[in-house]
Formats: sequence, C-alpha cells, structure tokens
Amino acid sequence: MSDKRDAGGLLFYASLFFSRLADQILLFLVPLVVFETTGSVAWSGIAFTLETLPRFLAFPVCGALCDRVSPLKLLRISQLYRALVCMAGVIAFQWVGGVGWLIALSAVCGVLTTQGLMAREVMLPQIFRQHRFEKVLAHAQLADQLGMVLGPLLASLLLRWMPWPMVVGATAVFFLIADGAVTWWQRQGAVTLAAPEPAPGHWTAPIRIALSQVLHLPGLKQVIALAAGVNLVIGVTLATSAAMVTGLLQRSAGDYAVLQTAGAIATVVILLFIARTVLTLRTLGLVSYTVMLAGGLLTGLAGNFWVYTAGFLLVIGFDKMFNVYIRSLRQKLIPPKDLGKTTGVIVMFNNLSQPLAGMLVGVFAGVMEGRGVILGLVLVMGVIGVLVACVRR
Repeated sequence: MSDKRDAGGLLFYASLFFSRLADQILLFLVPLVVFETTGSVAWSGIAFTLETLPRFLAFPVCGALCDRVSPLKLLRISQLYRALVCMAGVIAFQWVGGVGWLIALSAVCGVLTTQGLMAREVMLPQIFRQHRFEKVLAHAQLADQLGMVLGPLLASLLLRWMPWPMVVGATAVFFLIADGAVTWWQRQGAVTLAAPEPAPGHWTAPIRIALSQVLHLPGLKQVIALAAGVNLVIGVTLATSAAMVTGLLQRSAGDYAVLQTAGAIATVVILLFIARTVLTLRTLGLVSYTVMLAGGLLTGLAGNFWVYTAGFLLVIGFDKMFNVYIRSLRQKLIPPKDLGKTTGVIVMFNNLSQPLAGMLVGVFAGVMEGRGVILGLVLVMGVIGVLVACVRR
C-alpha cells in the first residue's frame, strides 16, 4: 500500500508540475510581448494588472466551490478548460489579430488556475495524511517551482522558433498532459477523498462565513496584512522585471528568461532546505519577510543587471518560504470544514495587492520611473511588518 501511495503522490506532483509549466509560460509571455509591442513600462504594468486581477478576484468563489463540489472534479475541469481556452485564443488571434487576445486568454486561464490551486489546497491534507504538512507543502511547491524553472526558459526557446500564438498552442498540450496525470493518479485508487458536505442555504452563505472567520479568528487579520505587504513587492517585481531588464538595464529577452529561471531555481533550493529541516513557523516568517524586504530594496536601487539579479533572486526565492509559513499557519487557524471557503477569501485579500502594484506601475511609472514605484512599495511592506510586530507584542 505504501508503494501505491508513493506512486500516486508522484503522479499528483507531476500533474502540478505540468499545470504550472503551462501557466508560467503564459505569465512569461504577457509582459514581454506587451513591452516589445508598445515599448512602454506603463503598458506592461497595466497588462500585468489585467492578467492577474481576475485570478485573484475568483478566489472566494473558487474556495466556496471546493467545499460544495468534489475538488478532484474541479481540478480536472480547471485543466481541461485551460487547454480549450488556449486553443480558442490562438484561433481568435488568427481571425482578428492584436495582442489583446494574449492578455484575455491569460486572464481567463488565470481564473481557471485559481480553481485548480484551491482544489489542490483542499486535497493535499487528505492525500498526504501520514506526512508532516510543512514537508508536504515544500514538496508540492518543489513540483510547482520546477514548472516555474522550465516555464520561462522553454517559452524563450520556443519564441526563437515560432511566434507567440504557436507558443500558446503548445501550452494547451501541457495542460492536457497535466490532466492525464491526474486521471492516472485517480485510477490508482491510493487515496479516498472525503465527500463534500451538503451546502444548505443561500449561495452567498459560504462567503459570509468566511468573512466572519477573517474578522473573528485570532491571528488571521495579521496574516492577511503580512501577505498583502509581501505581495505588493512581488507584484511590482513581476510587473516591472521585463521592462527593467530589457529596457532600463538594456539586456536581451534571453537574459530576462535566464533571470526568471534563476529565480525559480532559487526557490527550489530554498524549498529543498525547508523540506529537509525542521524550523519553527516564527523563524520561517521572520527570515523570509526580512530577506524579501532587503531584496526589494536592491531591485529598486540597482544600477546594473547583477545587483538587480541579486535583489530579484532574494524576492522571488524567499517568497516561497513565506508561502510555506502562511499556508501552514492557515491550516492551524482555520477549522477544516471551513478551509476552502475561508482560504479563498483570505487568498483574495492577500493577492489583490499584486494587481494593485501593477496598476501603480501603470499610473506612476511615467513620473517616477519603475525604480521609484518599487522603492515606494518596499517602504509600504516595511511599515506593514513593523505595525504587525507591534500589534503582536
């Protein structure tokens, strides 16, 4: 039975890997193609906002669905429909033209990605009951990060050989492979998932319950504030990285792809460290928040590519350590029966700061340049950290 569970776990992680690989290709394409088309940092930031905002607004609905519908069914729908959306977007581009189709299909795929993420979040504690949850999260994020390592690199290579619509078509194939791995895992029958509880009442009831949990469960508001501060810096880093590297620092698109890949490799190294050591949640949170703050300062002050690279690696790499801290803490604070709906609302609040950062880049980049916006949001993150520390004491 143990071998069967291990094989099933590998298939589950393989599905996560291919799904993230395809999603990362789309995330890589949007800011790069928009900046190369328009030559504007502001438009690159606006495109990032349009691409990411729908996926974060969808979290409460997707989380509530996971408490009412089989998360396995929702996961399969997420992967199959993303493949269909990619194919439909390519056909629409060939018919009408315009870079807007890339942003639109990425936004729709983002909503479906949110559904897949929430489904996996609910399934993980059931699939790996016999393991320490911090270790399970580290392994799951390793699979996730391997997709992020190869996604930008593969996208950059494919763009050398074919136009971006054909690269989007290739992502549809990866989504189908991810669904095939889930189907194979399901047929192994190594784990029986608990059936969702009946959901009486109005469809808004789960969201009301989740908001009540956020307001009244001790510690949740501080967790949301810290994550929002982190995501401001993550958002401004991702929204400006293509323009900073290929524009201000005058490097090639290939260097941009290598930077993205290096960031993903850094996260893999950090997650391997977390999976093989036992650190307190307090240590994970304090170290990751402080290091990301320092990394944000470096990206804002960087006058050359290598200083920017150091800051970028600290921000992107230690974000996953902070993510392990936040997700582990949520599992401890939220009752299991409310995990899906409450996590969905929390993640929405946490991540809305990412598209907000992109919007601020779009509004202020012409006045302050990208560096000024980065430093301003890093300052906000620092203030949030100090205020939360004061409240806890």
